Amino acid sequence: MVQRAIVVGTGLIGTSIALALRENGVEVALSDPDPATLDLACELGAGSALDPGSMGTPADIAVIAAPPRVIPAVLRDLQDRGLAHVYTDCASVKDSVVRETTRLGCDLATYVPGHPMGGREKHGPSAARADLFLGRSWALCPTGKADPGAVATVAEVARLCGAEPLTLDAARHDSAVALVSHAPHVTSSAVAARMVGGDETALAMAGQGVRDVTRIAAGDPEMWQEILRHNAAPVADILEAVATDLTATAEALRAGGGSGTETVRDLLERGRHGHDRIPGKRGAQRVPGFASLPVVIPDEPDSLGRLFAAVGAAGVNIEDVRIDHSPGLPVGVAQLYVQPEALTELAEVLADQGWSVHA
Repeated sequence: MVQRAIVVGTGLIGTSIALALRENGVEVALSDPDPATLDLACELGAGSALDPGSMGTPADIAVIAAPPRVIPAVLRDLQDRGLAHVYTDCASVKDSVVRETTRLGCDLATYVPGHPMGGREKHGPSAARADLFLGRSWALCPTGKADPGAVATVAEVARLCGAEPLTLDAARHDSAVALVSHAPHVTSSAVAARMVGGDETALAMAGQGVRDVTRIAAGDPEMWQEILRHNAAPVADILEAVATDLTATAEALRAGGGSGTETVRDLLERGRHGHDRIPGKRGAQRVPGFASLPVVIPDEPDSLGRLFAAVGAAGVNIEDVRIDHSPGLPVGVAQLYVQPEALTELAEVLADQGWSVHA
């Protein structure tokens, strides 16, 4: 069991891990080169500042939540000081980190590269959440020299954070995140960059669609530049494929009808099919057959909580949810996705309780 942990790096990811571990009774010591960031994480309840002189015995695990370029050196330093029995990291790239840790002579038996697949467009300890990794995958990329006990310890940390451990090698990991994380961030930034030249009238018409597409573009450019540099080739391959699709679609739109219509439709159809393949909750493939129930909710405290409570009291499980805001209006629309057979009865129950339901 993991009882004592060190978290090095108290930004969004490190502080979120620390908060989750603390909720599960783990004693957490924190370290960060920025004293202000460290103090805030401690004040938020993520742990206490690391004092190596008072540790006594090594911690069960040390989690390095730092940029990829510094992880190998930090790992070597922690191992040289014997601060933990097991070590892992949270970098979103793995192959280059593993190569450098090998070059520096780090102990690969006690080191298990990791990557929790959770994050936000915000950063810093103030954005941290104990449930940030709930239901997410947590990649484990042990080298051939990793001790099975070390792998089991890192997997336990993932579970304590509410995540599902997923074991794969470093190269496969980097190819996977290029597809599902890194290239999508670049494409989101490309769309958001078009807003720079948009006039005020156009921007005032922005709806939920453009907000969804550009949300992750609000991430830290410096951090993302480093991530992309460490995973350049796999990301470039995906972007070239996306660019090919977009170029073909642009040419088809300029050409007008005929074969161009089929080109556009083909991209839209493949896009919908690709979206449906993205796993939903519990890792299951998304089921397109859920029924949607729009419910108008007031923009006031606890309105969403009351709605969820009413649905639960009706004995209906919410399979997915989406909130659409109405700019300039004190209301929004909660799109509740439920099993089709539950739709009619749920609509009636909510309407009887005074909810504005649009079945």
